[in-house]
Amino acid sequence: MMVDEVFHEIVRNLDLGRLTSPPVKVSGGYMHKMYKIETQAGAYAVKLLNPCVMKRPDALPNFQRAEQLEEVLYEHGLPVVPAIGINGRKMQFLNGQYYYVFHWVEGRALRWNEIKAEHCGTAGALLAAIHKIERREKPCNREMLCADWDRYIAQAVTECPKTAKELKAVRDLLYSGQEAYNLALQQLPPVTCICDGDMDSKNVLWQDGRPLIIDLECLDYGNPFSEMFQLALSWAGVTVCHIDFGCLEAFLSSYRLKYGECCVSWEKLWGIGFSWLEWLEYNLKRALMIECADEEEQKLGICEAHETIRRVAYYSSVKEELLERLRML
Repeated sequence: MMVDEVFHEIVRNLDLGRLTSPPVKVSGGYMHKMYKIETQAGAYAVKLLNPCVMKRPDALPNFQRAEQLEEVLYEHGLPVVPAIGINGRKMQFLNGQYYYVFHWVEGRALRWNEIKAEHCGTAGALLAAIHKIERREKPCNREMLCADWDRYIAQAVTECPKTAKELKAVRDLLYSGQEAYNLALQQLPPVTCICDGDMDSKNVLWQDGRPLIIDLECLDYGNPFSEMFQLALSWAGVTVCHIDFGCLEAFLSSYRLKYGECCVSWEKLWGIGFSWLEWLEYNLKRALMIECADEEEQKLGICEAHETIRRVAYYSSVKEELLERLRML
């Protein structure tokens, strides 16, 4: 079914009135597909959920839990954009496609060169506010990462030779980084709270200097210090292989001011920065057509795999400088 036909079916099924202009694909999504539609009833964002992701046994329970936590954040006054409940449910299903509908909001995510310390400070305080909603002194059991990198390399040799070459060049780092990540998970303080799961800069829109958090389907219970460290690194620029230490300090200082004192060891947390390896494994599965819907997604998987290899190598290279800066905070 063509895209236009899909959306004609969607608006008819949800009684949103007829489309008044063609659907427009919104850039930025790396897993699902987002479109803007305009109808007689208003403007909406429609997120078409990745069919491969939805085949996972835990997909529906995870999304249902995220929907419940989305409402908790909304009720606590956090600046979030929740999915619309239609016919008594948020997640919709039509002709084999799961999707969400949101009211369209004007605003835009910042480009990397636009992110300043003040944005990082705002993001750090927002994350702390989420983490404070429901804190419990109990461990958050997180599954260890046990990727068989040699198997991916072997398969990539014939199917994605360039990717195989890049993987081989960092093969030892993939295993040592995975070990460091798993060790850091085991050493996290025993605290559990609501975590956003994906609050990097692409999922925060800005309206006249005010933030709006979007893409909340990764909401879950997790460890606050793990997420705090991952997002501080992300907002500071590790995603583009350049850490702005002023931005890093702004994020962490603002988080600590809002959350309260964080009794964590930076040396023990350092391995959490290798959480990029989870994203790398997922994209290798797409690149190698292990978990992939179509050729477009395969190309995205290959591109993201290469970018993520660069990030992992960069993060490893700045260990000493990063830890030295963190000790000064």
